[in-house]
Amino acid sequence: MDNRCKAGFPHKPLRNFLILLVAAALLLTSVSPAVAQQQQKDKKKKKDAPADNSGPIIPMPDEQQIDYLISEMLGAWQLGDIEHLHKAYADDVVVVSGVWDPPVIGWNSYLASYQQQKARMQQVRMDRLNTFIKVEGTVGWACYQWDFAATVDGQPSSAQGQTTLILEKRSNHWVIVHNHTSLVPSVNPSGTQPTPPPQPDKPS
Repeated sequence: MDNRCKAGFPHKPLRNFLILLVAAALLLTSVSPAVAQQQQKDKKKKKDAPADNSGPIIPMPDEQQIDYLISEMLGAWQLGDIEHLHKAYADDVVVVSGVWDPPVIGWNSYLASYQQQKARMQQVRMDRLNTFIKVEGTVGWACYQWDFAATVDGQPSSAQGQTTLILEKRSNHWVIVHNHTSLVPSVNPSGTQPTPPPQPDKPS
């Protein structure tokens, strides 16, 4: 008989089992730091992940929301940004221009008119001033003066006027349901009236 067995050394099957047990323990101790490191990375990713900015951090009063919407709408109108322009208007919007034209009914009709006339304008500038906003429940209205300048059909054009908007709060979002624009007549020193800006999109 082997002397090692007499000295208490385990038999071969038992020895192999112990070797596997020790190897597994060593493997666990080598993997654990890696697992811990991965967990730290996951925590860091969650910490560094950008916050969800889908909603306002500090909700604005309705009057400020409407004022912001008007600014966004006028900016989109000048740039030709259809996506942001549509966010400001209800699908059933009614637009009344400052010239003797029938009201434009619905977003699609308004968009077709806007795109036709936007193609005629370059270097568009629209300034808004003296804005008044009133809110009653889920209905609001706003009126403001505007000053318009652009190159229309290759010729300088300028005009001034006033706009009244009626808005409704739908799905917690204000939208324009009615836009009525009035063009203020002006006379040049020569006695001739300046070329009016395209309507009804000016100013929406």
